[in-house]
Amino acid sequence: MVAAVEPAQVGVRRRVRIDRTHVATYLALIGLSATFLAPLIWMLSTSLKTGPQAVATPPVWLPQPIVWGNYTDALTRINFPVALRNSLLYAIPAVIGTVISCSLVAYGFARVRWPGRDIVFLIVLATMMLPTQVTFIPLYVTFSKLGWIGTYLPLLIPTFLGNPFFIFLLRQFFRSIPDELSDAARIDGASELRILWRVIVPLSWPALITVALFTFIDKWGDFFGPLIYLRNPELYPLSIALQSFQSSHKTEWPLVMAAAAVIALPLVVIYFLAQKKFVEGITFSGLKG
Repeated sequence: MVAAVEPAQVGVRRRVRIDRTHVATYLALIGLSATFLAPLIWMLSTSLKTGPQAVATPPVWLPQPIVWGNYTDALTRINFPVALRNSLLYAIPAVIGTVISCSLVAYGFARVRWPGRDIVFLIVLATMMLPTQVTFIPLYVTFSKLGWIGTYLPLLIPTFLGNPFFIFLLRQFFRSIPDELSDAARIDGASELRILWRVIVPLSWPALITVALFTFIDKWGDFFGPLIYLRNPELYPLSIALQSFQSSHKTEWPLVMAAAAVIALPLVVIYFLAQKKFVEGITFSGLKG
């Protein structure tokens, strides 16, 4: 009986230790989550406050009263419809161009055998080491000579020429698809483009959605590009409009936070809608950890 009781006691102690470890892990994760959520919660709270409450000491977390009119005033003053239209005219074509161009290049590196393929792929990856500051002046001079300054062309045309990081991500995902599927399509007489469209793309939605999501987030919040290449305030996207609004309303923090909350909301919604596919794309493309 003693021999039977001792293993049971050892098992109970082990389960208790494991439960304590899980509790400690969950508490640490909750603490980290609260740390990351605190700025977002503060932004939303401030967007509903009055002016004195926004700068009160000690800080006021729960606004009394709740001023919903801050959102109406902020969106009116920021000329939100025009800025939103400009952001969509910038972000959506950029997403389309990036997904199409990177898919074609990644397919060539992952599924088509040709001499020097790996060397060219290494050269493409090497371009990721070039900082934006190095290529900015040559690109600006080139776009200026083409007469593109003051338009969206310098911001959109490069997206149709591929992105090294997304090419790498899609290549890793494409290589995980069995070669037998492509070989069977070739036997049936399918071209490489048809194989990409009919076989590879339907199996690569997680990676493609990841690329689209990354691109949309980048272009939606892009500040440097529109600031440099655009001249007409009527063409400014939300990122520039928010900065201009903040510069002219420095002390009106409730209005500034209301405008920032509205601009950040689409990114939060899109991420939660595409979260499952996004995680799958990151995991199966070899970028996890």
